[in-house]
Amino acid sequence: MRFLKKAEEKLKRFHEVEKALQDPDTSKDQNRVKELGKEFRVLGRVVVLYRDYQKILREIEDAQKILDDKSQASEFTAMASHELEALEGKKKKTVHELESLLIQDDPMLLKNAILEIRAGTGGLEAGLFAADLFRMYSKYALSQGFKLEVLSSSPNEAGGFKEIVANVSGGGAYGRFKFESGTHRVQRVPATEAQGRIHTSAVTVAILPEAEEVDVEIKPDELRIDVFRSGGPGGQSVNTTDSAVRITHLPSGLVVSCQDEKSQLKNKQKGLKILRARLFEKITNERNAEIAKQRKKQVGSGDRSEKIRTYNFPDRRVTDHRIGFTVYNLEAVMDGEIGEFVDALYEAELAEE
Repeated sequence: MRFLKKAEEKLKRFHEVEKALQDPDTSKDQNRVKELGKEFRVLGRVVVLYRDYQKILREIEDAQKILDDKSQASEFTAMASHELEALEGKKKKTVHELESLLIQDDPMLLKNAILEIRAGTGGLEAGLFAADLFRMYSKYALSQGFKLEVLSSSPNEAGGFKEIVANVSGGGAYGRFKFESGTHRVQRVPATEAQGRIHTSAVTVAILPEAEEVDVEIKPDELRIDVFRSGGPGGQSVNTTDSAVRITHLPSGLVVSCQDEKSQLKNKQKGLKILRARLFEKITNERNAEIAKQRKKQVGSGDRSEKIRTYNFPDRRVTDHRIGFTVYNLEAVMDGEIGEFVDALYEAELAEE
């Protein structure tokens, strides 16, 4: 079985990392210690399950020997038969958990995430739903032990967002959020609708892995940086200094604006973080063109134009169209309880693998 070979490779690497952490020379480089420690913890989860699997196999072998031994009393063989049945169940469960871990064993999934939410069709109502989704993701991030920081936002006059970009930090953030990319559709009576009619609006979500400087090199001469005064809806939140920053990456044509902070330097730092993530996504997609083609065969393409989920308020129904998964607890979902969807999507990806 392919997953067993991969698990054995992880066990070998676990021992290598363990040995490296015990090496006195390693302790001289704290960054190296931090990297190895993170890898050791991730590998440890696989190793524990793999050792459990091996132990179950030995117990199955012992139970089978009793059953095969014709000299054993009937009560012993009955006990062995019952135990064998239970062990087979444990084996199946352990294999499933091990496969789930190994399919998620991608260094990319361990990265922080950049969350981008944009109002689509539906006018002001789409902006209000963008704010609702941001609140949902904020609560989910908190429940998972992640930290969420707003990098850039563009509010609308109704109290929603035309666009909001945030950084979700914590080990495995990208892995937990990666399935959220795509178009999220809402069906409800908008607060802006006087006639009480149900409207359909859409919001696009993009989840990008946060890129570090080692992932993407941005040369200063490739950037054009313009500064301007920030402004909000209706003339609110207007700074008296040129603190807002617009960064243009000349080779790619990508443009990022950031005006949330009163400090020009902080806006520049946040803008570069967003730019680096978008460049990393662009470079990764170009390098893996063949993989990108295959994504259509998997659970969702990650294409932000693809309708992935509908939130129907009158029926309290949320449906993920990629896997046909529906729940009738819309209030809980909007309150950040989206773990059911994340787990179901990983289950479907595992089945595809």
